[in-house]
Amino acid sequence: MLSLTRRAALKILTTGTAILAIPLRKSGLLNAAQATSATTAETNSETFQSNWANTRDRVWIGGELWSNPMEDWCIRDGALECLSRGGARNVQHLTHQLTDPTQPFQMAVTVERIGPEESEENQPRRSPHGVGFRVGVRSDINEHRANCFAGNGLQVGVRGNALVIGSNSNAVPELESHDSYRLELAAEPAEKQVKLTLTVKSAASGEELGRLTQTVAGDTLLGNVAVASNFDVGPGRRDGDRYRFRDWSVSGKAFTVDQDHRFGPILWTMYTLSDSRSDDGFVLKLSALTGPLSTEDEQNVELQFKREGKWESAGEQTLDTDGWVATFRIPNWDETKSVPYRVLYRERLRNDETAEHEWSGTIRPNPTGRPLRFGALTCQNDYAFPYEPVAENLIKLDPDIIYFSGDQLYENHGGFGVVRDDAERAILNYLRKFYQFGWSFRNAMKDRPTVCIPDDHDVFQGNLWGESGAAMDGTDTSTNGGYRQPARMVNAVHRTCVGHHPDFGDREPVQQEISVYHGDLVYGDVSFAIIADRQFKSGPGRVDTGSGRADHLSDPDIDPATLDVPGLVLLGERQEQFLKDWAEDWRGHSLKVLLSQTVFAGVATHHGAYDDFLRADLDCGGWPQTPRNRTIEILREAKPLHINGDQHLTSLVQYGVDQQRDGNWSFCSPAIAVGYPRWWRPDEMGMPHENRPQHGLANTGEYLDGLGNKVYVYAIGNPEVESAKHRYERAHEKGSGLGLVIIDPKEKTYEIHSYRFLIDVNEDNPNNEFPGWPVTIHQDENAGENRIR
Repeated sequence: MLSLTRRAALKILTTGTAILAIPLRKSGLLNAAQATSATTAETNSETFQSNWANTRDRVWIGGELWSNPMEDWCIRDGALECLSRGGARNVQHLTHQLTDPTQPFQMAVTVERIGPEESEENQPRRSPHGVGFRVGVRSDINEHRANCFAGNGLQVGVRGNALVIGSNSNAVPELESHDSYRLELAAEPAEKQVKLTLTVKSAASGEELGRLTQTVAGDTLLGNVAVASNFDVGPGRRDGDRYRFRDWSVSGKAFTVDQDHRFGPILWTMYTLSDSRSDDGFVLKLSALTGPLSTEDEQNVELQFKREGKWESAGEQTLDTDGWVATFRIPNWDETKSVPYRVLYRERLRNDETAEHEWSGTIRPNPTGRPLRFGALTCQNDYAFPYEPVAENLIKLDPDIIYFSGDQLYENHGGFGVVRDDAERAILNYLRKFYQFGWSFRNAMKDRPTVCIPDDHDVFQGNLWGESGAAMDGTDTSTNGGYRQPARMVNAVHRTCVGHHPDFGDREPVQQEISVYHGDLVYGDVSFAIIADRQFKSGPGRVDTGSGRADHLSDPDIDPATLDVPGLVLLGERQEQFLKDWAEDWRGHSLKVLLSQTVFAGVATHHGAYDDFLRADLDCGGWPQTPRNRTIEILREAKPLHINGDQHLTSLVQYGVDQQRDGNWSFCSPAIAVGYPRWWRPDEMGMPHENRPQHGLANTGEYLDGLGNKVYVYAIGNPEVESAKHRYERAHEKGSGLGLVIIDPKEKTYEIHSYRFLIDVNEDNPNNEFPGWPVTIHQDENAGENRIR
């Protein structure tokens, strides 16, 4: 049953666009060439007029718009062009949302039917699947970002030689001889309904060719508006026409206009600040991400800092044209001061004018001499996009540093599938999925350091057994070892995720010239070791797990010890050596934290469905067992808390090697939005345990996991069986949320919190956290000197 807090939050969230939202700082200068006026946010008098005719050829089509999918759209020869004959392709408007159907509005666009791309010449004959507008594109929360991925809306346009408004149509024989025409939609209130009038005109002469009028209920029009190509069929159909669009205009008092909804060309920034313990002092590294531009566009991004009331340039950096990211490195940063910054991009238009855009934030001072607040997040499945409760609670918690431990995206993000072997298109496919992550959390990331590491789904794999960068032999991305995607795409993933991380000592790429990213960051009197659980790890094809999937141990007769064969790799020699050196290096800090993708134990008994018991899953840090144990022994001198994610099940456990509880503690944070659920329910499975903690919670105590590893489970955040349809209530039921660790270098403690999804962290409610949290652990307990009982 929902608590009152959840009911209240749900009621607010379903009233419309993000009433709970933290007010957003204005973060982009309006592009005068792409908006006809510059009014304040929340007005309804501004007209949008596309300016594609003055925009250089490129994939990214403008900050007011979102294209579905991005890789199937471009600006070419002064027009918006759909590159695919596939169904349901569309471009959503971001700044104009239809909110008041008692007021009039107008839209118009010029449409040109064009031939197939060369790669599609041998495809089936074209079919008329409809082109024009979608009106009232609306998700369950009617929020402009979430609406972009709703597959609904009233279809208004041309199908074959007929005008259509929903199910109503009117034949226009004259369309047979026109490959280019102007669609004009006018809406006028009519009592409690809206009269829609769709007119089609010759693009060349302006002569009216036909018209259709339809009266509809006003609430069917609420939400986003879009232009759409092949709107009659699902995305899997690829036998439609291709179209160009020109001169899209949107106006009327029915729209709420909010220029803060613009997304790009500067999408967001991420930065880190770290004590290099060298002549470079504290080093600031900052990455600025833009949408995919072109070689004809300006290639440089400028970084400026505000000092004594004046903006000073820190220079320019060139965009990497795979990841579309520019990375700045500034040594000898004064870590004692708070400094505003802004990133500037100067867009070159076809008429040689320049439109300037900016994204701004603050570089925080190093939080020395006090406890450091650490935000821990992982795994965001986009059924709950844009994750407003988590994003807003993150800002309310005001962490000093944020950690995203992987799966910033899943293959299903934004629909339309994945691109596998064409490296250039695969990168675009990745970027538009990755952009949903930045779109959700950019207002938290701009004002505090961010650590962001990739995991398996970020490189489009169900599981990643990196095998030191080997190319995958086969296509099963859950069980085969190596990387399935082109190395160029994998490196683009790395650059966009970790390009702003400190300069790490070990930079030698692995096989296929795939980059590595393990090393340490020193901030707030704490050293954070960042490692890649999966990049060097052996694949399950090297052992025999019996029947079923190679990565799942389900057969009851197989001894898990037989899976621990000699020569298997978990972190690999290079990362083990890094951890040995890190454990001995205490310069500039007094506490240590290990950051990686996943927990070094199999803390899950049921996977996928409530009754699906699985003895062991090799896709955790508990296998292979020997290198797992060796890693824990290496860490004993460092005494770090291990913070990780991946498992979709929050847990607080202590590792054991020779005996229970002789290793360090692990905090697995809740997933931002759990997709594939897991449970830890050993008690009902009859798994023996000892020394249940004093709190007496079920499924806690000392166990052997399914791989035979010693593990002391202190707290677990098992989900409910989902039943809700509303995205945020569903995420809450599935055990989603976020973590916070308050790290106190003076007291040598870690205070660990695990928050649920649909709550308000500012409320004093014990149900805001999962059972067993918060917990405070002392540094010495990470070497087996235990105090918690």
